[in-house]
Parts: sequence; structure tokens; C-alpha cells
Amino acid sequence: MTSAPTTGTAATAAPASRLPSLTGLRWIAALLVFGFHVATMRVVAEPDYQAVVGGLFALGLSGVEFFFILSGFVLVWSFRDGEPRRRFLRRRLAKIYPNHLLMWAVVLLVGLWFADPVNLGAALGNLFLLQAWNPTPGYFYSVNTVSWSLSCELFFYLCLPFALPVLRRLRPAVLWAVVVAAPLLILALWPGQRLVPEENRWWFTQVFPVVRSLEFWMGVAAAELMRRGRWRGPRLTAASVIFVGTWFVAGLWIRAEFWAALLAVAYLLVITAAADADVRGRRTPWRSRPMVWLGEVSFAFYLVHVFVMATVLRLTGHHGVGLPGWWGPLAVLGFLLVNLLLAAALHRYVETPMMRRLGPPRRPPARTASVPSPRPAPSQAAAEPAGQARPIEYAGRRDRA
Repeated sequence: MTSAPTTGTAATAAPASRLPSLTGLRWIAALLVFGFHVATMRVVAEPDYQAVVGGLFALGLSGVEFFFILSGFVLVWSFRDGEPRRRFLRRRLAKIYPNHLLMWAVVLLVGLWFADPVNLGAALGNLFLLQAWNPTPGYFYSVNTVSWSLSCELFFYLCLPFALPVLRRLRPAVLWAVVVAAPLLILALWPGQRLVPEENRWWFTQVFPVVRSLEFWMGVAAAELMRRGRWRGPRLTAASVIFVGTWFVAGLWIRAEFWAALLAVAYLLVITAAADADVRGRRTPWRSRPMVWLGEVSFAFYLVHVFVMATVLRLTGHHGVGLPGWWGPLAVLGFLLVNLLLAAALHRYVETPMMRRLGPPRRPPARTASVPSPRPAPSQAAAEPAGQARPIEYAGRRDRA
């Protein structure tokens, strides 16, 4: 692959900018997961329509893979050097825990109303985001089933402040080795799972936080390379074509064992290309106000969507059988809109105010000296709205019009 001249040889160690295109892309990942659950929950009963939904979103579960890679990239990009570990963890918990706690309580109350049995141990494990560590059926997908990914994220948050000082000292070749090794290790999980008892293999490959951290560390290494101006990759248009091509080719002709590894590469290329475009101030379809807003509510959308669909289908007697004829596609559209409205309310009235209340007080970014480049080149900052952090001075050649 011919690398685009997107980066130079060094980056200025300045406060990192926000990357609105990556926020917008979060909505695409959430939409993929939504489509996957629409298919697996059989919202659509008509076989022909169900086949279309299943074909389009057969790989939709990989949207969580996108979130994990993106999480590693964004956390390194925005990490504040010298920030105490406790402060970092407090910020992250303030982001994810209020929504999780509310949904945990709501799901349990609705379950009691349906007279569903409650496993107290599983419920407590879920409350404290420990469920992904327990391979016992009924534990890692307990209560609000999608919260297993938050259990993984909490593990990532605990590890990153300890790993990052070491990461900052690694040579670029080592970081590139991490980027290359991660998808290869993901691929090796399929033969490797034979070492695990058969009943635990799904948990091992799909849920176990240590295994899922491969995707996170892939994003971490790529972000550190880009911070230093050492990343090489295609621009956003080419990366998007690679992703779309990989998605359809994998779904049609590639064995399922290869999906996660291939999509990890495709997702990383899109993430890094979108981040590079933001830093250089290029226009992207993902940084528009509607897309950024959708990305901001995507976390809440992810947390509510399965619960809402399952509850409505149970109340209407269509759980597991779907809705006939055109009612199925109409129900999918209705679920999308209802979940989006609920997510917007959750984001506005719970997530945002609780982040302000529970998170550490904001501090003005400290000025740091720049790292000299052996080949000085002009830098170009990302265009950001007023009041946001000053963009990172990202070294590299200025793109010519």
C-alpha cells in the first residue's frame, strides 16, 4: 500500500485537540451494533426482509471492536501528561458509570415486573463492572447485556496510566510492531481457543477483557505514532473505500475466523485517516454538527437499544418471532428513532451533568516545549470551535491545494 504524505517525523508535545470526526464515526459503530441486534433478535419476521438485514449486518458485532480501537486511540491522543492516575480514572468513571448505574436499575426493575429470576451474584458483578471476567453463562451477559463492554473498558482505563509512561519511551519500530501484531494475535485466537473448555470459547474470544484489549492497544500504539508524526497510512477517502470493500468482501467470501482481524485493520485505517484530516483542518463528512451530535449520544444509544427492543417485543408478544410483513422494517425504523430519543435524554439529563458533577475540576492545559524535528516543517492545527483545547501542533508537510 502506498502511504500518503500525511505525517512527518515528529510532533509537538502540546495539548491534544479534540477530533470531531472520530466523534461522528462513533455513531456509525453504534449503528452497526444496532443492526446486528436487529438481525439476531429477529425483529423482522418476513424471511426475505430478514435475509437482507442479516446480510447487511452480519459483521455488525464488530462495531464493538471499532469502539475498543477508537477508545485506545482517543485516550492516548487526549491524555494529559503528568495527570495523576486517580484523576484520569475519575474522569473516565464519570463518563460511563452514571448511565450504566441508571440502566442497571431500570433493567432490574423491568425484569422484576416481568417476574424474571434475578441472580444476585451476577447482578452485583454487573453493577461493579466485573461481569466480563466471569465465564459462567448468565454472568457476562447479565442485567443490561451490552454493559459487558464497559467491564472491558474499565480494565483498559485501569491499565493505561501505568502503561503510557513506558509507551512514551518506546521506539517507533516497537509501536509499529504492536500495530502489526495485534490483528495477527486476534487471528491466532481461533486456533488458540481450543485450549479453552468448549463452553467458555465464546467468552474467551468475544468477552474476556485481556483478549479484547488487543484492539485497545492497537489503537493506543497508532495514536502514539501519530502524536510523534510517524504514522503512515492512506487518507480518509482511500481508507473508507478499504473499509467498505473489506466489509462486503468479508461478509460474502471470507471465513468468519478472519473477520475480526481484517476489520481491525480496516477500522484502524479509517480512525487514523479521520484523525489526521481533523488535525489538518480538512473537511470530512463525519465532523458536521449532526454527525458529532449523533456521536455524542452514541454511548447512551448503545446502552439502551437492546433493552428497549427486547422490552417492546415482549410486551407485544413478538419476542423471538418478529413482526410480519412491512411491520418488521417499520418497527426497525421506530426502534431507531425511539432509542435515539431516549439516548438524547440520557445524554442531556444524566451523562453530561453527572460528568460535570463527578469529574475532576478542569485545569487549564500546561504549556510544554516542542520536540525539534530533524526536518522542520510547518504544522497545521485542526479547526476547533472556540473554547476548546488548543490543537496539537502536528508536524508534517502541509497539504497543497
